[in-house]
Amino acid sequence: MMNTELLNQQTKESLHFFESELFKDVQMSGLFADSKTFTDAIPKTAFMEILQKYKIEKKHKSSFNLEAFITECFDIVEHKEIHSENVKTSIAEHIDSLWTALKKEADPNAVGSLLPLKNPYIVPGGRFREIYYWDSYFTALGLVESGNIALAESMLSNFLELQSNYGCIPNGNRSYYLSRSQPPILGLLVELLLPFQQNKQQFITTHIKAIETEYKFWMQGKALETDEQFESRRIIKMPDGSFLNRYWDDNAAPRAESYREDIELCQELMPEDPESFYRNIRAACESGWDFSSRWLGDENSLASIRTTRILPVDLNCLLYKQEELLAKFYEILGNKASSLVYSDYATTRKAAIQRYMWSENDGFYMDYDLDKKSYSSVKSLAGVLPLFVELADAKQADQVSKLIENEFLQRGGLITTAIETGQQWDSPNGWAPLHWFAVQGLIKYEKQCLALTIKNRWLNTVESYFQQTGKIMEKYNVCHQSHKAEGGEYDVQEGFGWTNGVHVAFSALFLVKETKL
Repeated sequence: MMNTELLNQQTKESLHFFESELFKDVQMSGLFADSKTFTDAIPKTAFMEILQKYKIEKKHKSSFNLEAFITECFDIVEHKEIHSENVKTSIAEHIDSLWTALKKEADPNAVGSLLPLKNPYIVPGGRFREIYYWDSYFTALGLVESGNIALAESMLSNFLELQSNYGCIPNGNRSYYLSRSQPPILGLLVELLLPFQQNKQQFITTHIKAIETEYKFWMQGKALETDEQFESRRIIKMPDGSFLNRYWDDNAAPRAESYREDIELCQELMPEDPESFYRNIRAACESGWDFSSRWLGDENSLASIRTTRILPVDLNCLLYKQEELLAKFYEILGNKASSLVYSDYATTRKAAIQRYMWSENDGFYMDYDLDKKSYSSVKSLAGVLPLFVELADAKQADQVSKLIENEFLQRGGLITTAIETGQQWDSPNGWAPLHWFAVQGLIKYEKQCLALTIKNRWLNTVESYFQQTGKIMEKYNVCHQSHKAEGGEYDVQEGFGWTNGVHVAFSALFLVKETKL
């Protein structure tokens, strides 16, 4: 559970506000097309004063107008589109200018839902005006390649600050994100920045406890283990005694930032267990894949969402990588005992991933369904993560690469799943972070030709859309490159942090067979 003792008064008041009658009235009123708009509003006076004023005026003022009240009491921050006004600007020049446009300086003592940070950071863009956790790794890939190493380092420092202040690295630096995290990339970020440090040992010493703290966040409950199988929040003990992880959220209630959407969806779909429905919605947000057929019992119905019943292959690969990094870093620091502990954890998790997530019939890595006690029926690009973290053997890598080429590769890059559901993390959409994982994973197993094809098709998609619109987007339709990507709870956003970062990193990535194609 979130440690409320760590919260400052402003954050506590913000979370209390999200439970108030005023907040719920505004969100259900339809005043704002996007519920996130009001959660990010800046109160002009203290939340408690506004709530008291609302209670009095609503009861006694016959001409009470909710919209006028909100205008009087809050500053509403509307996002502005960012695009290239100069059609002659190259995409590289545009991305370079976007680093400035998307950069936020250190926050003052913020009011409202923002959790203030002491260092500059990059926001994704559009409706996302705060730092996001797993986005930042892919953004940092481009920052490092662009020579903005100090900015990438300051983002890393912000994550350590958030972890220190709140006990975990939340989804983003907003109070309403504090009940969940995102895919754990802290170790990857440290690994990315390590080569640029003059004193590498000191850099590792500074960050290793933070990586270990994050690991313990995901493994909370392991100490409660018994001889029997058990489930505790993000951790599952498997029949063979090994531990695997799932996505979770401690709060089984509508999301503040999507309050009306969640309430209306629940009323429309009438799931048997509303609390479980809300928790599974939130857990999918922790995955970053919100939403996808990966999490659905019925691919045509969001009411069937069951995220917490799925053991995701990508999450477990990232935790395997974290165990490997902790073992490596402790060895560098001369702590052999701790190094051996994490090395053993990695060995055990690798065996569990191979046992429970490798489908010999499919020749692919699949999520594991806890209720079916078998593989999920949905093939997704999460299945490339075992190549990215190098736990597959050569034969498995061959099979994965063939399936990627035959079932995922499209004219504009890789579809996310082969299923078209209307959810944004399904076909026909492609996403920058998954292309990075796929290309890097294939390179590690000497599949340069396919890696190059994927890289070039993705770059072509991003660049073609930029030439048409002057924009760089959050996601793309990789089946019909000229079409705007659709699906999800909100309109496709432009900016966009991780697309910029992966584009820069891909553009700098030279593959041996490049001249032969």
